[in-house]
Amino acid sequence: MAPPPSPTSDVCLYFLAIFIPPAAVFFKRACGADLLINICLWVLGWIPGVLHAWYIISKSEGAI
Repeated sequence: MAPPPSPTSDVCLYFLAIFIPPAAVFFKRACGADLLINICLWVLGWIPGVLHAWYIISKSEGAI
């Protein structure tokens, strides 16, 4: 069984998501559909990208 995710790393990812949302999603979920969706949302507008990144960080069980 994997150890629980560190709350400190999640807090750092939340702050990173404010400035560069795709980077936070990459660190949490690596390359995949979530990253592509986040990049598209970030290009369309900063706020949708940030909200999607926060959603991914809060719903993910841990960094890979």
